[in-house]
Amino acid sequence: MASNLRWEDIFSINRVGQEKLEQGVRSGFQRDFDRLIFSSAFRRLQNKTQVFPLPGSTFVHNRLTHSLEVASVGRSLGKIVGSHIAAEELGLGPDEAEAQEFYRYELSNVIAAACLAHDIGNPAFGHSGEKALSAFFAENAGRQIDGRTLQSYFSPLEWSDLVNFEGNANAFRILTHTFKGKLPGGFGLTYTTLAAILKYPCDSASVGGAAHRKKYGYFQTEHENFLEVVHELHMIPDIPPGEAAPGGAYAPTAPAGAAAHMDGTPTGAAFFRHPFVYLTEAADDICYQVIDVEDAHRLGIVQLDEARTLLLDLMHAIGRPTDNMDRVRKRVDGIGDANEKIAYLRARCINSLTLQAADVFIANSAAILNGTFRSTLIKTINETCHALDAIESLSVDRIYNHESVIQIEIAGYHVMSELLNVFVPPLLKQKPDARDKKMIRLIPDQFLETGDRDTPYHKVRCALDYISGMTDLYATELYRKLKGIDIPIHR
Repeated sequence: MASNLRWEDIFSINRVGQEKLEQGVRSGFQRDFDRLIFSSAFRRLQNKTQVFPLPGSTFVHNRLTHSLEVASVGRSLGKIVGSHIAAEELGLGPDEAEAQEFYRYELSNVIAAACLAHDIGNPAFGHSGEKALSAFFAENAGRQIDGRTLQSYFSPLEWSDLVNFEGNANAFRILTHTFKGKLPGGFGLTYTTLAAILKYPCDSASVGGAAHRKKYGYFQTEHENFLEVVHELHMIPDIPPGEAAPGGAYAPTAPAGAAAHMDGTPTGAAFFRHPFVYLTEAADDICYQVIDVEDAHRLGIVQLDEARTLLLDLMHAIGRPTDNMDRVRKRVDGIGDANEKIAYLRARCINSLTLQAADVFIANSAAILNGTFRSTLIKTINETCHALDAIESLSVDRIYNHESVIQIEIAGYHVMSELLNVFVPPLLKQKPDARDKKMIRLIPDQFLETGDRDTPYHKVRCALDYISGMTDLYATELYRKLKGIDIPIHR
């Protein structure tokens, strides 16, 4: 779908849950970064598995260290691309002064903040945690609770959310949802930063058919928050009103991109990605592809020579003019410590990929702005740089399927499933018994919904909010206590 968007149209200083613009030394986009980095949700990432089990005697990346490194790369990407847009895509008229200021000085802050937030919705135990939360509902669809099947408590769209738990959508909920007793608007981030994490700007009904609808980006509880963001930033609708999406979304009425049942309740919405998402996504892709090799080397899964060859081949394949490969080889061979050798090559590869990703964005900026770019920055690089394929094959075969990774995934699967088994049935019962009431009392008050949110779907979201926010350690300890493996003792 063609569009006449301008770079001036796609950012906003407005923020969720707040009408008054703040004054002070920090810009609104710097405040986004600070709110995230000082939040408890961000701190909890330090005890959430990235790939390898935690803690371990050899330090490897967790969700927090990964997010910090992604933010560093994202800041660089934002600075390079922002400087280009300010110099080449904008004029010097008085109506463009604000845009000039934003792209020169603030886009880097937006991307860095979005990178901090990109994993904030991921549950404990890596991707197995997501799978466990989804599988509980799929496997228990016919389970009887108060004489009704579990699935019968929910609408088709609500059920679609539950059987396909999505960390990206959970991040959007954490950042925008007004939890009980908390400030309105969640973190109160700018619409711009929120748009920069909407990697899949659709709901679960619209999944399928395109890369930007491979997964979904918000739960039904955040439908209105999602529409606020996309309309504030003029995001382009992917599913025009009146047309059906592969996932079943249907939009008989405006606003464009928002679907609804004939009674007016939402069924789906799908938009093309916001341009800034490509930078957030690239920063994440760059870090995990390269750093997983470094972690695997530190753990002895990949030997020095193999890791060295993989990273040197990657630099050579990228082919940046400033990368003198003879000099790089000489430098790395002059380093005595094996870990430092790989750390040096990791840094060089990340730098080369960052510069190359920025070049790809700039070369495709018109298509990215107008919603016609159908790839990602890293996939585009990989079309001529097949060394990334070798790293991905290694990661799948020997890192993600390493014995220690499989063990933590299986353990996490059992822990998360059992915690849902403990909390979901009591929340759905009309008349919970004494044991059920005690289970509900374990859920922190901020997660318990009242009033018009007192529906089965909202109640189950409460359990998911509580469980998905747990760290690996907390979830494991609670599981052991509830199963009677460890008995709490007051001293």
